[in-house]
Amino acid sequence: MGFDPIQYKTTTREQWETAAEAWDRWGPTLEDWLGDATERMLDAAGVTEGSRVLDVAAGAGGQTIAAARRAGQDGGVVATDISPTILTFAAKLAADAGLANVETREADGESLDAFAPGSFDAVISRLGLIYFPDQNAALTGMHRALRDGGRVAAVVYSTPDRNAFFSLPVSIIRERAQLPAPQPGQPGPFSLGAPDVLETALRDAGFTDVRVETVPAPLRLPNAARCLRFERESFGALHQMLGGVPEADRPAVWAEIEAALGRFETVDGFVGPCELLVASGVK
Repeated sequence: MGFDPIQYKTTTREQWETAAEAWDRWGPTLEDWLGDATERMLDAAGVTEGSRVLDVAAGAGGQTIAAARRAGQDGGVVATDISPTILTFAAKLAADAGLANVETREADGESLDAFAPGSFDAVISRLGLIYFPDQNAALTGMHRALRDGGRVAAVVYSTPDRNAFFSLPVSIIRERAQLPAPQPGQPGPFSLGAPDVLETALRDAGFTDVRVETVPAPLRLPNAARCLRFERESFGALHQMLGGVPEADRPAVWAEIEAALGRFETVDGFVGPCELLVASGVK
């Protein structure tokens, strides 16, 4: 049976509806881990005082808040996501931070036509673009939403061998669920990580002055058990893959993953290998 993008997006939405509370609860861990890459993304997107920013696949809104603080009262951020539940956490995060310049809107990142052309100075996406079945449609929509001279910037994972904290669980589940290897062009955590793939995707969508920066982002936690809990509670992609494993067999799969992650425990705690790419382009 071939890849069904409609079913995939339906399942993705369901998984994020389920994982929304956990993703929000793990917010401090996410910002410690992704904070440097987030700031580089905002720099690359040119987000400054007064910027109008579109955040695509915003999730619980950690990067939304960072962008809103930069944009200030004369600017603002529209945070979009396919999961309405996760956006409620983004809205609460903004309210708790006293930020009145954040709007949330349920939207499919591949269908941004609700926004008028040229509405934004910057478009950002943190670990979202990788999960879109039609990445060209998403990037083309971002291009359309930007004013001339506006900038897009996105954070994605690089290659599996540079992201073992995530690729090890993925490979174990893939084997246990007897899932085929992803085909080129299919969505997934490492779908844009190979050399030149991300650059080509941005150029094909019409962006110029395309740049890609490599950002080391090790995931630091007390131990492997904590990493397993983090991924088990909040990584919807893993649960999507686990759908092919019988319920009774899943505890053994998680135990195998924890044992595999144990190799990254050090005297200073767990240090999970992670490498991110921050890509940008200009309309």
